[in-house]
Amino acid sequence: MAAWSMANSPTGDSATERLVRILDTFTPTRTVQTATEIGRRSGLPSSTAHRIVNELVTTGLLERDEERRVRIGMRLWELSTRSSQALRLRQAAMPFMERVQSRVREHTQLAILEQDEALFLERLSSPESGSNITRVAGRLPLHASSSGLVLLAFGPPDLQERVLSSRLAPLTRATLSDPDAVRRKLAEVRKLGHAIAPGYIEEVSTGIAAPVRDETGRVIAALSVVLPRDAETDFAVLELHRASADIARSLGYHS
Repeated sequence: MAAWSMANSPTGDSATERLVRILDTFTPTRTVQTATEIGRRSGLPSSTAHRIVNELVTTGLLERDEERRVRIGMRLWELSTRSSQALRLRQAAMPFMERVQSRVREHTQLAILEQDEALFLERLSSPESGSNITRVAGRLPLHASSSGLVLLAFGPPDLQERVLSSRLAPLTRATLSDPDAVRRKLAEVRKLGHAIAPGYIEEVSTGIAAPVRDETGRVIAALSVVLPRDAETDFAVLELHRASADIARSLGYHS
């Protein structure tokens, strides 16, 4: 039996918890690490981290390059995409995202709710697109991003209470960080059917997002664009509503 697959460590961590701590050290901007760096960032003893990394490399879930640095392996990617709801959503959304991006000519993004954050599945851009910090597989706070506000506004009440009772960190001077202000914004999003967030993430940009529904009518994603702060928003709003409705229809939703 592999050493990392034993049920619990002396500190009480389960095998799954140790595995997740290892994988969590990889980020959209930190894609390659040494085993020593993984051990330090995961908070695991160095010998334990090295042992788990070696086992994951053996199974193909991690890979080593010629300099013995470690990256996510193709085997893990293969397993994660099998029967993935996120993959089905992305495949359904891509043609309509491409249409939005070609017409609006700014960053076009698709996000889902994951662990009380907006997780971005895809982003389309062109060379002339403006500033945007979002990355594929990156995350943004729900209260601070247009996608997050959509996911929060149409999410269950317990999600809203959980998020609004936590610290709402401002990312810019325009970010809504007062719970009452966020509640008013969520009511506006539900009324309008989209969110406009000028300067919430970056002061030079405006995020606009619309909800995407599955076959049951439940909001499962947010489709968004990122415009320059002073850009006109009406055309982008119309394109997002049109595309989000088309994605929902392709997923089987009929209003």
